[in-house]
Amino acid sequence: MSETTRTLSPLDHWLARAGDGLKAFGAASGAAHRPRPQAASGALSPDERRAAAALMRVNHAGEVAAQGLYHGQALVARDQALRRQLLAAAKEERDHLHWCAERLQELGDGPSKLDPLWYAGSAAIGVLAGLRNDAVSLGFVAETERQVSAHLGEHLERLPAQDAASRAVVQAMKVDEERHGQSALDAGGVLPPAPVRRLMQAVAGVMKFGAARV
Repeated sequence: MSETTRTLSPLDHWLARAGDGLKAFGAASGAAHRPRPQAASGALSPDERRAAAALMRVNHAGEVAAQGLYHGQALVARDQALRRQLLAAAKEERDHLHWCAERLQELGDGPSKLDPLWYAGSAAIGVLAGLRNDAVSLGFVAETERQVSAHLGEHLERLPAQDAASRAVVQAMKVDEERHGQSALDAGGVLPPAPVRRLMQAVAGVMKFGAARV
């Protein structure tokens, strides 16, 4: 029986989110719920391949962090409808994980070795945001997705012109992120104050720097 059809204990929720976390690190295996966007790429030089792989590794790490954020928020969400919304978004983000992992394999590379750190840190942030109240939690989602969408737009400009396969994945991810952010605002999210938004950008910058290199 699913967690949406019966009342679950706090332990049930903790175990469910722990299972979600394990799925986040097993995304390279199994199958995505949605087919990966496809496009035929031209030949890439070794330098272009390395550059594309670094960007896709950052994108993969960002999706690991998104899983942690959503799982942390869902764990402490007071409203059942909000918990379902968060977990539905996390499910779509897991598709992004699959897509990025597959593209990294095609580029002859793999995910960041620091992925467990990104997940744990984001899950802790999600719990802290969720404990404030649901409006703050949703606002945090909206701002996170706004920043993610912006960096995906930057990646579309930086990816090699002939790497259509990576571009198709990033463009589809960007559409999903924008929709998740708008859904959070529509559900009553209140954006965090400017100092918090700047701190979020700084933390994201550390993650992008580390994931691109390790």
